[in-house]
Amino acid sequence: MLQMQKKLTNTFYALLSLPATAMGFALSIQISALSWILSSKYGLEIHDVGLVWAAGPIAGILGQVIIGIISDKVWFLNGRRRPFIFIGGFLAAMMLLALPNIDVISTAMGFEGILGVAIAVALTLDLAINISFNPTRSVIADVTPEGVERTKGYSWMQTISGTFGVLAYVIGAVWNNYVLIYFGVFLVVLLSILPPFFIEEPKEIKSEDDEGAGVSDTSFLEILNSIKPLWGFLIYSIYALTARLLKFEMDNYYVEILCLAITLYFIINVVLKNPEGKSKREAGLIGFKKVLAAHSFTWLGIQTMFVYMFAYVQYKIYGIFTGQVISESLKTEMGKVVTISFLLLNLVGAMLPVLVLEPLSRKIGKVKTHAISILIASVGFIFTLFLAPTYKVVLIELPLVGALPYHPIYIFMVIVGVGWAATISLPFAIMSQKVDKAKMGLYMGLFNLSVVLPQLVASFGVGQAVSKADDKSLIFIIAAVTLGMSAALWFMIKEDTKPEQA
Repeated sequence: MLQMQKKLTNTFYALLSLPATAMGFALSIQISALSWILSSKYGLEIHDVGLVWAAGPIAGILGQVIIGIISDKVWFLNGRRRPFIFIGGFLAAMMLLALPNIDVISTAMGFEGILGVAIAVALTLDLAINISFNPTRSVIADVTPEGVERTKGYSWMQTISGTFGVLAYVIGAVWNNYVLIYFGVFLVVLLSILPPFFIEEPKEIKSEDDEGAGVSDTSFLEILNSIKPLWGFLIYSIYALTARLLKFEMDNYYVEILCLAITLYFIINVVLKNPEGKSKREAGLIGFKKVLAAHSFTWLGIQTMFVYMFAYVQYKIYGIFTGQVISESLKTEMGKVVTISFLLLNLVGAMLPVLVLEPLSRKIGKVKTHAISILIASVGFIFTLFLAPTYKVVLIELPLVGALPYHPIYIFMVIVGVGWAATISLPFAIMSQKVDKAKMGLYMGLFNLSVVLPQLVASFGVGQAVSKADDKSLIFIIAAVTLGMSAALWFMIKEDTKPEQA
């Protein structure tokens, strides 16, 4: 073991963050370029773009849980997480390389349309990212003690990853998304292959379960019970995917209302449960379920923004509707507005975890810090909803860069960035202290369901609603409401440790 790992130095935390940074960079490229390239280069409609985005979360449902379970048990190449980081990094790089060449691949394979190939590429890309995201996050919990050091580990993860995420959006804004994609291929391979060799993983992780349950006794029914707050999201995802594949449509929203009722029922049920007097295992499971409930609504709002931001900019800020002829220069300009917005979002996301959120969590606790951050993001969405359409885009000439579009939506994205900074740092530290460390890979995979299932709802349910809505303000109405609900649920979660130990 290297001295920097023994002493848990800042250098070690930076090194520990690099594999997650590789996957975060690949995800930043996906967020920045996927909707843009499918809409502008390949001419896909909004609902088809939503379908392509749905492919990734589907991969994540199986990918993270399965890889989490396996990586808890195996030992290969002197690590349990290391092999999966290698595999996922290589696959992600290859799919990034395929992204701007979907039409070439489709033609070479003899397909008339590109939608099927686009789904296959997006599916493999997100599966690769999910294969690696679980072990890159789990390894941080494996090699850091609970409390301050673990919170520090995940804060550094987001700071390093977020900094590179900002770099991704800078490249996309200053040059273009094609340069971003090809640069990302090199970076993802480099950061996912080299750093794991310098991180020593523990060969054995003893179960902390006070009832003596081991890693191998987890059944499918236990897994299903662990994600009970997500049942409504799961049922709707299965229904929506099946309906889309069979080209079945309903003129009403009965299924959506039913699934919402199921979700609210189980969330209220778990929120009202008191963990006091329960065994450590039962109390931890109750806490884990509460985290799933709160985190799921965060991602429903955030994914809605990520997927449909381009549509909001096109319809509400530029006033361009379906069927209108758009010049290539205007398409590029709109793409840059979205890219710069996400750049600023990620800039805040990179700076806040170590500089603000970690110190604040020591004083008032991780949970309260996170809840306040999510509430601030909801306010940012409200500002975007009511104020963004009242302004016009202006071009600003910058030295060495040239003309870049400016709009006040950038300011609103900075506000939303407070919640984004918390979302991809603090929940991992909060969740990891509520579950058995010997099953960290499993629970990290189950925790990911609170991300991917809402993503599917955003791709199918929200996508259908946005596509039919004449006023695309619906995008940020949904984002503001769901983030507000998420903040309320986070405020109801009990802190595991005293603030100064958080």
